[in-house]
Amino acid sequence: MEGIEHRTVEVNGIKMHVAEKGEGPVVLFIHGFPELWYSWRHQIVSIASHGYKAVAPDLRGYGDTDAPTSINSYTCFHIVGDLIALIDSLGVDKVFVVGHDWGAIIAWYFCLFRPDRVKALVNLSVPFIRRNPAIKFVDGFRAKFGDDYYICRFQEPGVIEAEFFHVVGSADVLRGLLTSRKTGPPIWPKERLSATSMAIPPLPSWLSEEDINYNASKFDQKGFTGPLNYYRCFDL
Repeated sequence: MEGIEHRTVEVNGIKMHVAEKGEGPVVLFIHGFPELWYSWRHQIVSIASHGYKAVAPDLRGYGDTDAPTSINSYTCFHIVGDLIALIDSLGVDKVFVVGHDWGAIIAWYFCLFRPDRVKALVNLSVPFIRRNPAIKFVDGFRAKFGDDYYICRFQEPGVIEAEFFHVVGSADVLRGLLTSRKTGPPIWPKERLSATSMAIPPLPSWLSEEDINYNASKFDQKGFTGPLNYYRCFDL
């Protein structure tokens, strides 16, 4: 794809798939849920053409990167540790960091934990959220939005995965999550998740069936458990 190169790097005890292009100062792109390096394909090409080295991994649990089985292996410390090991492998001291969605959450932690490795930060869609010591993170969402709020629905291992694959299917999950035009909090009533309940609209101009099929093929292969474990680590 327009000269984007792919390789596998040993980082922090796992094998990580990385897409990259260009030479120069490193721009590290961190994807969100339910995404892959693929979300940054246009930015990789553009940034590389302006004299930078664009690097976009599949995060732990996603795509062609290893997916440890333990929920406890998906804390922010693990994910930031993976990325630090990745930039160590590149032989650079500091990088520009760009994050979206869950990638933005990880990028905030990256800057908090290792500001010495960051030149600058660009984050999309998720602001920095301070922790409230008086209440657990997930309990706060449950108190405000109820048990059917999507983050609350993601907590019990295996349940939402079964709905994704047996009720909807990975392609429709991606269509629903990436194209939803519903306003308000994402509410998924128990035992009612379907393509209809997700209110899947026609694909927008920026998202093709080819894009959906590429991403769905990776989630069909790897599953959603690794990515969902990020949400299950909120309260650890």
